[in-house]
Amino acid sequence: MVYKFRVILDAEEDIFRDIAILAEDTLEDLHNAIFNSFGFDGMEVASFYTCDNTWNQEDEIAMFDTGDIPGEQKTMSDYLLSDILDKENTKIIYVYDFISMWTFLVELAAIEEIVAGNTYPETIFSVGEMPAEAMEKHFIAEDEEEEYNEFEDDLDEEDLDMFEGDDSFEDYGFEENWN
Repeated sequence: MVYKFRVILDAEEDIFRDIAILAEDTLEDLHNAIFNSFGFDGMEVASFYTCDNTWNQEDEIAMFDTGDIPGEQKTMSDYLLSDILDKENTKIIYVYDFISMWTFLVELAAIEEIVAGNTYPETIFSVGEMPAEAMEKHFIAEDEEEEYNEFEDDLDEEDLDMFEGDDSFEDYGFEENWN
């Protein structure tokens, strides 16, 4: 089977590529198809992230094993596309270059039969030119209304005055270290 993906750059302009790739290919193969299709040199680190239907990021699938125990963490090359993407699970996020944070929304648009004579992966449609720089990302934490704030101790300047004039502390004679 052939998976046809629409890979959309997270930007203000419409910039996307449609890529056809074999269902038995790996996420690493899709990674290679994406960076080639968008004109990157492939020299930067990238990751895929599973997500829900509203693009909320979930688990990372890294390019390299970064775990504490070698071989413990599965990487892009360990996942067949057909193992993680299907008719029900169609979305995945791709981030290329963790300095620039090029972010792509990748959606499985169709599952079709292999066309004899075609070479896969293949960029089958292209819209828009890549901007010179990635769009700036704004990370917003979820608003969890907690009464406890680990950085708030309910003390203010007046509370610190309680130590003024208190000579009950032992003097260790290290004033030269505190200047």
